[in-house]
Amino acid sequence: MTWHWRIGLAASAAIAEALGGSFTTPAQEPPPPPQESPAPPEQTQPPSKPANGTRSPDLPVEAYAVVPGTKFLVRLEDELDTKEARENRKFKVRTLEPLEAGSGIYLPPGAEIIGHVSRVESAEIAGRAKIWLTFDDIHTKFGRLPIVAEVVSVPGDHSVKAGPTQEGLIEGRTSTQQAAAQAAAAGAALGAVKGVKDKDKKEIAEGAATAALAAYLTESGRGHELDLPKGAKLELELERALYLVKE
Repeated sequence: MTWHWRIGLAASAAIAEALGGSFTTPAQEPPPPPQESPAPPEQTQPPSKPANGTRSPDLPVEAYAVVPGTKFLVRLEDELDTKEARENRKFKVRTLEPLEAGSGIYLPPGAEIIGHVSRVESAEIAGRAKIWLTFDDIHTKFGRLPIVAEVVSVPGDHSVKAGPTQEGLIEGRTSTQQAAAQAAAAGAALGAVKGVKDKDKKEIAEGAATAALAAYLTESGRGHELDLPKGAKLELELERALYLVKE
């Protein structure tokens, strides 16, 4: 058994010398880096293209609809004022923004919209100027399309009433109590002049009171005419879908 043990030692020594004289444990390889999860594919927007009135058989008609509630700016091409305007008077506005439908289809800015004055109240009659505007058709390169929209905002000293009973109503401002009071004071001063000249204290008081009351009633009952000049901007909102296809 001894010679077997010696042969084993000799063999081990030879192997150790061949491997560099020592036994070493094999080096552990570093763990592989964690694999990154693949990035989600980018969502590509459908290519934009102006509407030409034709419908692709691959797209539903809803893809050509500018949805209700869409707001957009227009420029007034005609002057409108409550002193001169009459019911059924035609007017024009022009879009300043694109009207976007689905699938990248849009109507470029510059489209002309035809409307009419459906009702008007002068400040001289009603005390507060009011005008109701109705929009009828929008003119495109591929023809006329019916449009249902209402004014929701007007820059300047005007208010807009929305709702089923106030559609398209634009109101002018009325005089304030402060302005009426100032007019009354001025009227009182002027009314007292005659009494002062005549040196009659009773006439001074009565003249001042009468003139003040007349001036107050005149000022508080007089509104201001509503004037929308050519070039004024209006903000409209679609009440129904606008389909950018020919009938």
